[in-house]
Amino acid sequence: MSQEIEIEFKNLVSKSDFHVLCKKFFIDQSAFVSQINHYFDSDDFLLKSNHSALRIREKNKQYTLTLKQPNVIGLLETHQKLTREEATSAFKGILPPGLIADQLLLSFNIDIVKLRYLGSLITNRAEIEYHGGTLVFDHSKYLDTEDFEIEYEVNEEEIGKEIFENIFRENKISIKKTDNKIKRFFLRKQQLENK
Repeated sequence: MSQEIEIEFKNLVSKSDFHVLCKKFFIDQSAFVSQINHYFDSDDFLLKSNHSALRIREKNKQYTLTLKQPNVIGLLETHQKLTREEATSAFKGILPPGLIADQLLLSFNIDIVKLRYLGSLITNRAEIEYHGGTLVFDHSKYLDTEDFEIEYEVNEEEIGKEIFENIFRENKISIKKTDNKIKRFFLRKQQLENK
């Protein structure tokens, strides 16, 4: 298991603005790598109501269970590597024991047996180093939706925010309040279930 503080800025952009930025930063199709986020929560969305999220990220045939929860700055991410068999069991409703299960119980009083698989979001992602941080280009597809997002992952919040905002100012692209992927996934899932 490992833990880290995640400080990132994000902005949803139009498809055309996404392509403009890819061109500006010399990102071509060969730079994109596919990953799948598989999301979990309880029937009454206890994690969501605590501004937290649980996912399994599948990338390059590797599986990582990640718990994201609020922190003083950014988010606290706790990671646990899984075998393919553990991931397959999780998709069937049997999440593995371990430090994340312990943390769920300690932080939220949530037993892993109460969590269920909600669905997945596929992202084609390209990353480059940019001014001491990582600039991320994401094209995501989930449920019947697709979106385009630019993220900037940094260690210093104030400096990172300024660099991030400059990217959009220089390219005359507006910055919108952007929910994280799991929240966008949940909102779309709720919209479809309420139809």
